[in-house]
Formats: sequence, C-alpha cells, structure tokens
Amino acid sequence: MSSNSFSYNEQSGGGEAAELGQEATSTISPSGAFGLFSSDLKKNEDLKQMLESNKDSAKLDAMKRIVGMIAKGKNASELFPAVVKNVASKNIEIKKLVYVYLVRYAEEQQDLALLSISTFQRALKDPNQLIRASALRVLSSIRVPIIVPIMMLAIKEASADLSPYVRKNAAHAIQKLYSLDPEQKEMLIEVIEKLLKDKSTLVAGSVVMAFEEVCPDRIDLIHKNYRKLCNLLVDVEEWGQVVIIHMLTRYARTQFVSPWKEGDELEDNEKNFYESDDDQKEKTDKRKKPYTMDPDHRLLIRNTKPLLQSRNAAVVMAVAQLYWHISPKSEAGIISKSLVRLLRSNREVQYIVLQNIATMSIQRKGMFEPYLKSFYVRSTDPTMIKTLKLEILTNLANEANISTLLREFQTYVKSQDKQFAAATIQTIGRCATNILEVTDTCLNGLVCLLSNRDEIVVAESVVVIKKLLQMQPAQHGEIIKHMAKLLDSITVPVARASILWLIGENCERVPKIAPDVLRKMAKSFTSEDDLVKLQILNLGAKLYLTNSKQTKLLTQYILNLGKYDQNYDIRDRTRFIRQLIVPNEKSGALSKYAKKIFLAQKPAPLLESPFKDRDHFQLGTLSHTLNIKATGYLELSNWPEVAPDPSVRNVEVIELAKEWTPAGKAKQENSAKKFYSESEEEEDSSDSSSDSESESGSESGEQGQSGEEGDSSEDSSEDSSSEQDSDSGRDSGQENKRTAKRNSKAKGKSKIVLGSPKIEKEKKTKQDRTPVAKDVSLLDLDDFNPVSTPVALPPPALSPSLMADLEGLNLITIFTNSSFFSFSHVTPVFVPTKTHVLLHRMSGKGLAAHYFFPRQPCIFGDKMVSIQITLNNTTDRKIENIHIGEKKLPIGMKMHVFNPIDSLEPEGSITVSMGIDFCDSTQTASFQLCTKDDCFSVNIQPPVGELLLPVAMSEKDFKKEQGMLTGMNETSAIIIAAPQNFTPSVIFQKVVNVANVGAVPSGQDNIHRFAAKTVHSGSLMLVTVELKEGSTAQLIINTEKTVIGSVLLRELKPVLSQG
Repeated sequence: MSSNSFSYNEQSGGGEAAELGQEATSTISPSGAFGLFSSDLKKNEDLKQMLESNKDSAKLDAMKRIVGMIAKGKNASELFPAVVKNVASKNIEIKKLVYVYLVRYAEEQQDLALLSISTFQRALKDPNQLIRASALRVLSSIRVPIIVPIMMLAIKEASADLSPYVRKNAAHAIQKLYSLDPEQKEMLIEVIEKLLKDKSTLVAGSVVMAFEEVCPDRIDLIHKNYRKLCNLLVDVEEWGQVVIIHMLTRYARTQFVSPWKEGDELEDNEKNFYESDDDQKEKTDKRKKPYTMDPDHRLLIRNTKPLLQSRNAAVVMAVAQLYWHISPKSEAGIISKSLVRLLRSNREVQYIVLQNIATMSIQRKGMFEPYLKSFYVRSTDPTMIKTLKLEILTNLANEANISTLLREFQTYVKSQDKQFAAATIQTIGRCATNILEVTDTCLNGLVCLLSNRDEIVVAESVVVIKKLLQMQPAQHGEIIKHMAKLLDSITVPVARASILWLIGENCERVPKIAPDVLRKMAKSFTSEDDLVKLQILNLGAKLYLTNSKQTKLLTQYILNLGKYDQNYDIRDRTRFIRQLIVPNEKSGALSKYAKKIFLAQKPAPLLESPFKDRDHFQLGTLSHTLNIKATGYLELSNWPEVAPDPSVRNVEVIELAKEWTPAGKAKQENSAKKFYSESEEEEDSSDSSSDSESESGSESGEQGQSGEEGDSSEDSSEDSSSEQDSDSGRDSGQENKRTAKRNSKAKGKSKIVLGSPKIEKEKKTKQDRTPVAKDVSLLDLDDFNPVSTPVALPPPALSPSLMADLEGLNLITIFTNSSFFSFSHVTPVFVPTKTHVLLHRMSGKGLAAHYFFPRQPCIFGDKMVSIQITLNNTTDRKIENIHIGEKKLPIGMKMHVFNPIDSLEPEGSITVSMGIDFCDSTQTASFQLCTKDDCFSVNIQPPVGELLLPVAMSEKDFKKEQGMLTGMNETSAIIIAAPQNFTPSVIFQKVVNVANVGAVPSGQDNIHRFAAKTVHSGSLMLVTVELKEGSTAQLIINTEKTVIGSVLLRELKPVLSQG
C-alpha cells in the first residue's frame, strides 16, 4: 500500500510539474506580441509559483533556472523572499542551490536574510560539508555589524572543522569579517595562526590570502610554517600558488641576506649547503668572505622552479618575479624562456608579460638576447603590444645586433599604424644615442624619412633629428638647411616648432637661411599654432642678438604681433623678450646678459626608457603596470645586512615527526646518496627525452648545484660550477669517479696523455660537457662535431713574465705524428696594436684603463682569449687595492681575473693579463673595476677577428675542408676597389689587421687563402679572396659558425673595398 501511494505521489508530482511547465509555456508564448518586459515579469511569477509548490521536483527545477539566470548576468533579486523560504528544505540539492543564490543576494537583501539567520546557524552543524561551507559563506555575506559576534563564533568553529573545504571557507570569511569590522583583528589573527598550521593544500592558499589582507606585517606567524608552505607549494591550487609566492617573496627579502653581493663566487658557494663538512671547511679557508646561501632560501628557489612550467600565466609570472627579486643573478636567467612562452597567450597576458620583460631587459640584457626574434612585431599585434616590443628591442640593442634591428625598424616605419610608425622613429633615435657606432647611420636614415609622404612620419623624424643634432650640431649644417626647406610643407606644430628651435640655436652656422625663415614666419605668424608662435618669438630674439642689421625690423614687427595675441602666454613672452633684448632707459641689469641667456649651451636631451624607474615596484603587481603605488600595495623591503636568526623556522621535534618532515628528510637523504649517479644520468640522457623526464632526472641535481637543470641554458652554468668545484679542492675520489664515468660513456673521442691523469680527466670532462651548452649564446647556432673539427692543444701554463719574454714565439707544441690534431697553430702575424678605452680617467676618478688583444694563446685556459690591460694613475695620490669586483657575464662566459694590485703610485702605470672565454660570440663581458674606495662598471666587447687563432694548413687540406663547409656554412660578397688595392701584400695586410688568421700557400696568383679556428670550440674559419676581372673580387668565408662568419664578412668587406 505504501509503495502504491509513493508511486501515486510521484506521478501526481510529475503531473503538477508538467502542468506548471505548460502554464509557463502558455505565458511565455505571447511574449513576442507584448514585449520583453512583460515576458520577464510573467516568467518570474511562474518561478515564484514553482518555488511555493509542495513538490521538490518543481522547486529544484525553479532553482536551476534561477541560478542559470544569475550565471547569465540577469537580475533575480525580486525572487529573494520566495527563495529564502526554502532555506530549510530537507532536499540537499535544493538547499545547495538556495545557498548559491543567497551568497549572491544576501548583501543586497540584508533584512530578509537576517530573518533566516537561525537556519544558517543550524546549517553550520549539518552533516554535509558542502552545506556547512555554504552556510558560512551566506553568513559572512550578510554585511550587518550586529551579527559580527555570530560570524566570529562561526569562523572559529569552522576553522576547527574536520573538512578542509569548510576550513578553506573559514579562511575566506576572515577577510569579509575584517572588512566589516577591523576591530576584530586580534581575534582573527588567532584564527589565521591556527589555520596556517593546517596541513591541507586546499586551505593553504586561502589562509595566506587572509594573512595578506589582515596582518601582512606579522612575519612571525610565517616562521614556523615557512618550510611547510614551500613544500606544499607545488600541490596548492593555482591562485593559491600566486598568493603564497608573493607572500614568500616578501618574507625572503626580510629574512635572508642578499645573494647579489659576491656574484662571481656564487655558484660554488650555493653548493656548499649539500657538501660534506670537510669540503665546506676547506673551501671556507680558501676564501676570505664567502657567501653561503641559507638552506631555507635555497629551498624556496628550488621548490618554485617546477611552477615555471605551469599552464597558468599568473603562476609563471609570480615565479618569475620571485626569481628576479630573491635569486642569485646567475640563476635568474631561467625565467626568460618561460616568460617568452607566455607571449603565445592572449593579448592581455602578452601586455603584462611584455611590461615586466621591458623592466628586466634594462638591467640584464643578457637574459633575453637569445630570444630577440620573439620580440619582433607581427602585423596582427595590437598597437599596445607593438610599442612594448619596440621598447624591449631598444633595450636589447647592442653593437652585435643593431644592424639586424635597424633593418627590422625600416619595415616598421612603413606600417599603416601611424602611432606605431612614430614610436619606431623614436626608437631609432634612442638606438642612435645609445650606440654611437650607428649614430650617423640612423641620422641619415631619419633624414631620408623627411621626404616621406606621410606627414606624421616626417613630423616625428624632425623631432628626433632635433634631439640627435643637439649632441653634435657643428657637423650637420646641411641637415639643418634641408629641414629649413621643409617648413613650407610640414603643418604639424611640434615639427615646425622643432625646426625653428634648431635654426635659432644654429643661426650663426646658417646666417643666410635663418633671416629668410624668420621673414616667412612673420607672414604666417597670426595663423600659426601657439607652440610655433613661441618658437618664432625665440628665433626673432636670437637673430636680433646675432644679426640685428638684417632682422631688427622683422623682430620688432613680430614682437608687435605677439603683443596683441589672444594667448596670454605669448603676450607674456613678448613683453619679456622686448625688455630683455631691446635696450631702453627701463632696461634692467639682465639686458647686458641677453645673448648669454638666449644662446647658452643647452644640454643634449637624455632619451631614456619609460620603464627605467619602474624597477622599484615589485614585478607582476598592479603598481608596476600603472607605474604608481596602488591601494593595498605592499613594498618589498631591502635585504638585511645581517640575516635574522634562522632557528625561528625550526619546528619542535614532536611536531616535526607528526607533520611533514619525514618525507622531506627521506627525500634529501635519498638525493644525497644518488646525487652523482642521477646527475650523470641527466647529463647523458638523449636530446629526444621529454621535458618532464629531464625535469625529474635533474631533481637531485637541483639540490646539489645551483641552477643545474635539464634546460640547455642551465647546463652552461653547471659546466662552470663543476670546473670551479674541481679547482677548489673537491674530494678527488668523487671527482675521479665522475670523470671516469663520463669517459667511459664518451665514444669516438681520441685520448691524449698530457701528464697528470687527473688533469687529463678534468680536461676530458670539460670537452665532453661543452657540447651540452652549445646554445648558450646567440652565435652558437650550428652543431658541434668534435671528430671532424681540429681541436686546440691546451698551451703549457706560463707565468706572465715568461709569457712576455717568449712573446713572438710559438707557445704550442706541435704533434706532427698525431692524427688527432689535423692542423697546428702558427705564430700570429705582427700587426699594429689597437688599444681600446676600458675606463676613462674622468669616469675613473683619475684611474685610467686601456686594453688590447695581444693575439697570443691565453695562459689561463685554452678556450680563453688573452687580454692585456694597462692601468694608469693620473692623480697625485696613491691608488690602492685595484681589483676586479662583481662580474655580470652572459650565461656560459667565464673570466680569469688578474691578481689584485696593492697600490699604484701617482703617474704610475702597470700592465696585467686577463683571460675571457667569450664562447665564440661578440657578447659584452661586463664587470666592475674596483679600487679601495670606488667601483666602476666597465665592458669588454671583442672584435670578431680576435676570437680566432691562426692555423697552418696546405692548399690541399684547405680545399678539402672548404668542400665540407658549403651551403649554409658558406657566405660570400662581391668587393669593388681600385686595382692597386688588390695586390697580394695589401690584401694580406688588410685581412690580418681585421682578423687573427694565418695565410695558406696558394698556387694561383688571383686567389688568396687564410685559415684560422675559433678559440672556444676550435671550429675552422676559412677565408678566400678571389680576384675577378677588372676591379672586383669575391670574398668567401666557410665555417660551421655561420653567425661569426657573417659578422666577419661584414667587417672585412668595407676594409677590402676602401683605398
């Protein structure tokens, strides 16, 4: 009987629902005739009837439709009374939907929501966790101060709930209660402290967000939970990760010392944490003040690194800013690849990422130089993206890539987007001021743009040329004359004003043109823009002072026009100028100085990046994007001079055992046991292995070495750090095991005994590991083949004094019977020494430094380029403790510094030797030249010809090697010059002046051959000059290093062409 009645009830309920559905259909159907508003009204009436029904199925259907309306953005607030009646429904599905509705509208309908507050309190005890959490959300959404005690009690109970989902909602409610009643802060901090100890990943992000809102200055609450948060970070949901990373960035800046102090010793010292105590003590004894990274600092950097591969752009951006603000500078480079990956996202993400890259690229160009092409502008990019990419390209511009960028800019100038074209012209101007080698080229290009049909392009060119001419006005009188002619056609006020200003400043250099320009301007004075009128007045005043015979009446006429102008600025300027330049009895003392005032030397404008001053804001924040401090922005503190006590982060042993450390401890112990084997597996893994495999394979390597990853850009730093470790006295047993393992895996490689077995193994290790870092720089674009390429024999270690005694001799022993060395070194041809300024005496406060390349094998390493530096003391006092300070080298580049000089007497001079491994690239080596009192930033950029060593080979060998280096490995150019410039001696002298190459014997008079190899990789560089009929010749360069080859071609071509 009961079953029958049950089925009957279900049928009747279904019939009622169907009946209500028909009724709804009948009311909606005529809506086309009566309009939108009547249909909405009737639809809501229909929903009210369904909510008041006795059947749960009708109520559920109504709630689904109402929640659907909310999701579409429609207003459903008038249904609040009907919905709130169902808050006590026994049907869980209905109750969930009712709570979703109430969370949305409880704040708007507070009075009605308060009537059901007892129901919410009962729901906080509901066995279903979703109902408990929803009840807490509704309760915290009722923004009425009178229920604050009830909310506080509910939050405290929910924070101790067994369900992590409910505890998560308790953390959300904390922020709502704090904004309603800030006086509850102390009680809320107690709840936050309790929730911070929570072990659930679901709660972590929410409670840290509450911490940031309520008490961001209470760093003491984080101490005990720091390591737990670092370890949980990978498993927290994405938006929680963003919040935690930002909070931990601020925490790290207050608790750890700066890792940037001794950047050159950084990589070694970071490894000390995971090495044995004996190794640590031995290394510490060798250095005066080593920097050792705090283990907790390293823990944060290591645990955030996997998140660079997150699918969420905000997470990647958060990790990037963490690395930028707290990691050693040698490790920050890994974020560049991840940030470039984000440029494939939508335009909003691109905009934020590019803004941050623009700020980073000002300080550390080397991070993004390998990805230069990723910042080339696409035609589909919006203007805001285009201008940001232009900004980054300008920041990355240097002598090596400027020619490529200028070709790119030429295309941009022709863009239909006029705002972008104007921005490109400004960019060309900035490049011209930053890179003096291309100033004239840029200026000539901008002058060509003056004949462009587009007035905006012409106007912008005029403005930029004006700024460039301020730097060297004496040399460009013709350009000023050309611009004066443009006044007849240009109508843009800024451009006209710029031309008038230029003519006024240089009126003495163009004495015939300036008065005529003033005459034309006097005619059109009344119709000109106010900006142009002011410059006409200034031009008249300057000509009155320098050429009063011709311009006196014209100037007075213009002053009379300005006296009655509508604009009060112009009237005011007119009165001022008249009193200053026209002598009368009322003239003050300033009149006699009028010429000095008007024609004073103006400083050249400084064209700076608009992102230069943004670095004081934390990257990735709203404040950084707007370049203004936003509400709620928390500033990063400066690094402490002395690190606070690290023991505050230690957790009690009992608590430690219960919570999270055993797993982490086991992981560390396991990593320590497998450290070398796993790193070797990572090193020898094939290139085709997936990213995830290489990531996991390098897990233990990360713990042992700073920045050691499967990423190719990281391998270079691993290479340098391993070399430093071996030099610093690492346990020889472990080192021999590692080198033996690598040597056993190396195939097809010849072995040469150089004396000590350990030295041989170390050299072999470096050679084996070198190919891994082949994409360190932009120039290493081709494959490395150690079998077919001649390899240099490391020169014997000689003291600098012996080096000087043997200068001019061949320091390399030639193994004629060894098939491993195909070609031997030859003595470089003597050429006049080209000295470059390293530090000017004015910039160096009396210390001057010059450097040159002696073209001798480097005594500090077979892959290094030898450099001689001459230091001069031009002061009348002794300069003490001259040494190399902080080094800012691109990834993979290494430097052997000279020993510190205790003192340099007044007017004294000393020459020292250095070695730099440029990795076969023309990238700049930046470092600090320091004295006892000051540090000066200096740069060394090698000419491409100094990256070579000459080799001896026969004509037959030359042709054989040349035949193997064709196609992509060959570049050529046609040279036109007078016949007297194509004599063998002239060609020989010109080629060796540019590049350190050796002549190859040739059986043909019209073909001249030269051979060399690159210092770093030993790749052959074959140069051929073939004379054609008449006054032409063909220059051919064959090399595996195609980029170096094209750069050398560009440098040789103009030298061979000129007389």
